[in-house]
Amino acid sequence: MEVLASSLLNGLTYGFLIFLLASGLTLIFSLMGIMNFAHASFYMLGAYAGFTLAKHFGFWVALLFAPVAVGIIGCALERWFLRALHARGHVVELLFTFGLALLIEEMVKLVWGTGPVEYSFPEVLKGSLFELFGTPYPAYKGFMVLVTTSALAGLYILVTYTKVGLIVRAALSHPLMVENLGHDTGQVFMWVFGLGSALAALAGVIGGAALTTEPSMATQLGTTIFVVVVIGGLGSIPGAFLASILVGLVQTLLIAVDLRLGQVFAPLGGAAWGALSEVKVSHLAPMAPYALMVAFLLVRPRGLMGRRDA
Repeated sequence: MEVLASSLLNGLTYGFLIFLLASGLTLIFSLMGIMNFAHASFYMLGAYAGFTLAKHFGFWVALLFAPVAVGIIGCALERWFLRALHARGHVVELLFTFGLALLIEEMVKLVWGTGPVEYSFPEVLKGSLFELFGTPYPAYKGFMVLVTTSALAGLYILVTYTKVGLIVRAALSHPLMVENLGHDTGQVFMWVFGLGSALAALAGVIGGAALTTEPSMATQLGTTIFVVVVIGGLGSIPGAFLASILVGLVQTLLIAVDLRLGQVFAPLGGAAWGALSEVKVSHLAPMAPYALMVAFLLVRPRGLMGRRDA
């Protein structure tokens, strides 16, 4: 029970972190139709910007200003590069963002080195919030959930109940009408792209401190967020949330299973599988998100809450 409780708590925390990252990508795709391959690179930039600011000014300053800085970079990229490429089609946009991801990774290596940096939460967040079946739940994980839910609640309020959100939602379905009413849809797209980049950076500030801040972190988590977007349904933020929790729970639960495949499938003659019978179940955890994505593409191509089949 202790292992199960720990795995569930870790899975939920990891799922919330993935959702914070995937929500920005979903927001950008739902409004602009851009599947940004460099989105995880903004996550990495947020982590390194957070590390640098925390080193000189403290973690709380980093938490506030690192997402703002990366959001401004996102606005500049959309205004001066992606906007000019948008008319040329999605293939050009994909190639540009793919190249941008590689460029950002190399720049990070030049500035901060190729190894991990010593970035962690402040001492005030290193205690324990509570215990569940004897398993302590660290304060920093509770803080991660708090930051994630606060940011996404703010996003929901902005999009649903403000004039800015009304313009954004109108630009999603009727961009020409929005332009005829005197609103600059180009500015709307720029700020949305910047907001999505800032959400990724916010995930980087807390995710980099909780996990590891290194140049490969974008590659490690980048494919996972695309899996989440596909499973949840392209453009669906509620679907991305459900998919994030699902992926987080599945991965952490598999990691916690200390069994081999031969033991799990013993009633089916698992011992006769040769070398596969000696493979640990925990070794399947990295494959689990992709297996889920393939299953959804075969059974339900539009994802959990997608509006139409892919």
